[in-house]
Amino acid sequence: MMMRQITFLGAATLALAATMPAAAQDNTIGKRVERLEKEMRAVQRSVFPGGSPTFFEGEIAPDNTPGERARTNAPVIDLTARVDALESQLQTLTGQTEQNAFQLRELEKQFTAYKAEMDKRFADPAAVAVPTATPASLAPVVKPPAAATTVAATPVKKPATTPAAKPATSDAARLALVKKVEVPASGNETKDAYDYGYRLWEAKLYPEAQAQLKQVVTKWPKSSQASFAQNLLGRAYLDEGKPSLAAVAFYNNYKDRPSGARAPHSLMYMGVALDKLGRKADACKAFRELDEVYGDKAPQDVRTDAAAAKTKAGC
Repeated sequence: MMMRQITFLGAATLALAATMPAAAQDNTIGKRVERLEKEMRAVQRSVFPGGSPTFFEGEIAPDNTPGERARTNAPVIDLTARVDALESQLQTLTGQTEQNAFQLRELEKQFTAYKAEMDKRFADPAAVAVPTATPASLAPVVKPPAAATTVAATPVKKPATTPAAKPATSDAARLALVKKVEVPASGNETKDAYDYGYRLWEAKLYPEAQAQLKQVVTKWPKSSQASFAQNLLGRAYLDEGKPSLAAVAFYNNYKDRPSGARAPHSLMYMGVALDKLGRKADACKAFRELDEVYGDKAPQDVRTDAAAAKTKAGC
C-alpha cells in the first residue's frame, strides 16, 4: 500500500513539473503581446495624430475568447508565430513613419528655398540667380536679365498689390465663405481631398485651395491625383497673381510626373507664367519643349491654349 502511494505521488509531481514550463512560456508570450500592443498604439498615435478618423486596428488582435486555455503546446506555438508577425509589422510601420517624416522635411526645405529665391529676385531684379528647380533646357536665370527684360518684368509686382490679391473681407466673413464650400465624402480619401481643393479654387479662395492641394501632393505623391493637385496648385498661384510661384509649381509637376495626366498642362502653363514674368524667350522654350515632348499626344485643349499663348508671347 505504501509503495502505491509513493508511486502515485511521484507521478503527480512529474505531471506538475511538465506543465510548469508551458505555463511560464505562456505567461512570457502574454507579456510580449501586451508590450507590442502598447507600442503599436503609440505608433498609430504618431501616424494619425489628433484622433484622426483614419485609424486602423492592428491586424493581429489579442485573443479575448473566454474559456480555459488548452494545456498543449499547439496554442503556445501559434501565439509565438502571431507575436513574431506583430513584431515584424511594428518594425515595418515604424520605418515607414520615419521615411514619410524625412520626405516631408525635405519637401518643406525645397519649398522654402524656392520662395526665398523668388523673393530675392523680385527684390533685386539685376541679381544673378540659378534656382535648382529650373530645367537645363529652360535655364533662364543663368545670365543676368537684359534691360528690356527688367523693364518688362517691372509691372509683375502690381498684381500682388492690387485688391484682387488681398482678402476683401474680414477673417470671420472669409471663414464663412470657406464653410460654404462643401467637403466631398465619397469614401475615396485621396479623390475627396483633391476635389475639396478644386472646389476652394473654384470659389476663388486661393490661399485655402493652395494649402489643401499641397496636402494632397505631400500625403499622396505617387497617386494619380498628385498630378492634378500640383497642376491646380500652379493655377491657384497664377490666378492669385503670383506667376513666380506658379512657374515653380508647374515645373515641379512636369519634372516629377512627366507621365502624369496634367504634365502637358503644367508645361504649357509654365510658359504662360514665364510670359507674365516678362521672360518671353524662356516662355517660348517651354512651348517648344511641349511640342517636342508631347506633340500630338498632348490633349486638344492644351494644344489650342498653347497656340494662343505662343502667339501672345510672340514665339
